[in-house]
Amino acid sequence: MGVPVKVPTVGESISEVTIANWLKKDGDTVQQDEIIAELESDKATFELPAPSAGVLKIVRQKGDTVPIGETICEIEGSAQVTPKAEPKSSDTAAQPKTQVSGGTKEMKVPAVGESITEVTISTWLKKDGDLVKLDEVIAEVESDKATFELPAEATGILRIVAKEKDTLPIGGLICRIEITDGTAVSSQSSSNTPSVTAQNTDKSYAAGHASPAAAKILDEKGISKEQVQGSGVGGRITKEDAVKAQGAKQEAKSATPAANAPVVVDASGRNQRREKMTSLRKTIAKRLVSVKNETAMLTTFNEVDMKPIMDLRSKYKDQFKEKYGVGLGFMSFFTKAVCVALKEFPAVNASIDKEEIVYHDYCDVSIAVSTPRGLVVPVIRNADKLTFAQIESEVVRLATRGRDGKLSIEEMTGGTFSITNGGVFGSMLSTPILNPPQSAILGMHNIVERAVVKNGEVVVRPIMYVALSYDHRIIDGRESVSFLVRVKEMLEDPGRLILGV
Repeated sequence: MGVPVKVPTVGESISEVTIANWLKKDGDTVQQDEIIAELESDKATFELPAPSAGVLKIVRQKGDTVPIGETICEIEGSAQVTPKAEPKSSDTAAQPKTQVSGGTKEMKVPAVGESITEVTISTWLKKDGDLVKLDEVIAEVESDKATFELPAEATGILRIVAKEKDTLPIGGLICRIEITDGTAVSSQSSSNTPSVTAQNTDKSYAAGHASPAAAKILDEKGISKEQVQGSGVGGRITKEDAVKAQGAKQEAKSATPAANAPVVVDASGRNQRREKMTSLRKTIAKRLVSVKNETAMLTTFNEVDMKPIMDLRSKYKDQFKEKYGVGLGFMSFFTKAVCVALKEFPAVNASIDKEEIVYHDYCDVSIAVSTPRGLVVPVIRNADKLTFAQIESEVVRLATRGRDGKLSIEEMTGGTFSITNGGVFGSMLSTPILNPPQSAILGMHNIVERAVVKNGEVVVRPIMYVALSYDHRIIDGRESVSFLVRVKEMLEDPGRLILGV
């Protein structure tokens, strides 16, 4: 009777797995801890190691769906399996070897936030079999909120378990590191392979790898990574490299159309492509659907005459930039106006927690930022206590970190009210959707010159439509309309913002 191999527990909510692939055949001899199969759940793919050495007897076939705890194979025979003898040729001494000091370090998905249950392997910066050093960054891991760098937890030889684009639960096995002392026992003869030696010394592990933002741009433009020279650390392809590569391709096309002409597809063809949704995009989809289903969302509208603010900005923007080192934009005016109105109408700054309403006596304003990975909403903390210059500086900092994929979990959680600006994309009017658990969001739009009546006369003014979406469960119509009117009054008379009246 052999040793039964059962389906291991791979997650609290997973009750069964599918045998995706057998990496060993029935009757093969396997070593202890050797990967023999790949198991697939509804969330991720896992590798199944042999618990002992012996002869493999397959019980369940590829494609079978097996409950957790059920036997899928057996390993028969002695646990001692004689390994294959190494060839005793003169070339053996020339092969590179790394002295193993013993032990294997399993690297698992770390806890990266209270609400994050799974991550996706975005990019491997090291290859399987590479020698890695302690704390060296070996991969980029992407959650639904941010991208994290994964440092090596030991010095040794990397054995990759999870492939790029695999989604793993927290605690799932990412890779193993066969611990070494980091020194080579013998090296290849330089006379036999000089080109390989030069390649290993000239290029680092990051050479030719693209950041997530760069990879997306290259994919959209149809440019392969091999065509781009990376200027980042170790030859890594940055977002700027991807943008420049696009321009270079267009110039080459116009200069030598015959040599670089792309393959022309028949205009009558109907093409399509499929891409796996990122964790961020899946989370955005779930949250938007839940907002529509779980809140009583309404939207109220008003219009703002932006001339007073535009005149003030034109008069002082150069002095402001010279003194504070940051431009004077519209966002600081809207943030200050919102904070004043939130103090007067606390229900708009509140949230629902089960059967209780939580009121906040501070204003943490979330600012919607569009990034290559999707929409993120970093938070300006204590916005009600910040100056115009401090707000503008924080907006620039958070927007830059968001576009670079470097926002932390803390920077995107805890907001009490949100502002989104669809006007930068040309939107005239919209109904912004709530950002739970917040109960209201202000939507800004583009500024268009319109004919309006002022003091009995028709005049042309730069007008912006503003929209306030709110949860009618805790915000009444009177409060929502009064809040938006108060914001309008503060924006049309910005001196009141400065004086606090």
